[in-house]
Amino acid sequence: MKAAILGTGYVAAELARILCRHPGLELVEIQGRSGVGQSLQTVYPNLDLSLQIKELDVGVGRRVDLVFTALPHGTSMKYVPAILEGGAKVVDMSADFRLNPAVFEKVYGVKHECPELRGVYGLTELHRQEIKKARLVANPGCYPTPVILALAPLVSEGIVDLEHIVITALSGTSGAGHQPQERTHHPICGSNLQVYSATTHRHVPEINQELGRLAGREVEVHFVPHLVPIVRGILATASIFLKEERGKEELLGLYRKFYRGEKFVRIREGLPQVNYVTGSNFCDIGLETLGRWVVVVSVVDNLVKGAAGQAIQ
Repeated sequence: MKAAILGTGYVAAELARILCRHPGLELVEIQGRSGVGQSLQTVYPNLDLSLQIKELDVGVGRRVDLVFTALPHGTSMKYVPAILEGGAKVVDMSADFRLNPAVFEKVYGVKHECPELRGVYGLTELHRQEIKKARLVANPGCYPTPVILALAPLVSEGIVDLEHIVITALSGTSGAGHQPQERTHHPICGSNLQVYSATTHRHVPEINQELGRLAGREVEVHFVPHLVPIVRGILATASIFLKEERGKEELLGLYRKFYRGEKFVRIREGLPQVNYVTGSNFCDIGLETLGRWVVVVSVVDNLVKGAAGQAIQ
């Protein structure tokens, strides 16, 4: 199966790293807005790939079977319709097709150019059958991935007090992307901890959307993200209250049943750490209980299970 990548940022580089070793996919083309004319290895020396970066060209949809669009929010929508018309399937890494178009416009401040085009939400563990039939898959955001996977078994079981879901998430700096920013400048972030978008993070509607589907009603979580001085990884801690007290072993059994057969979700007896999953496509989940209070901790590599690895999955 021939594949192409649109984009040259960290997620695109991670896609290339995984694809060059994938037995079922052949990376034949990479396009971008920067680095045009250079080899990918020149831009990312850790990659042993001589593919030359080409200018963005929607005609790629006629030359390959699958296109990964790793472009900024609001940019993918300009290219995806024509790529689909060319015959290729698309996995889009941006937020352009994750949300209801009206919600997207409100959250991202960008008018949606193709609101009639809907993608299947690409969290394989929850939407496997829809993904199998889809031509356009909207890859989940990095924060929603560990949060939704951490809470899905409990929310779908109907045992959570949905009014009081509080999530704290810690992310490495690569989640901010390839373009330099003040808050990810090393002298500022290197020995520092930062809270940002404390009540307004753009991934919250995505989390609410997916948990709402599982609950069969509207859900509004309280989410606070933090930037920590590591390059890769997200650790999400969800603090919730159950409708009635359940023991830890009972809840772990519920998680194991929910994720039975899911290769990339690992349920742990203890609480997971970021270094358990670095460089992998795993999401590790653990929990502790005290009466009705449950603390669920989940970890992912934000560039792999939180982005490129999940897209390839």
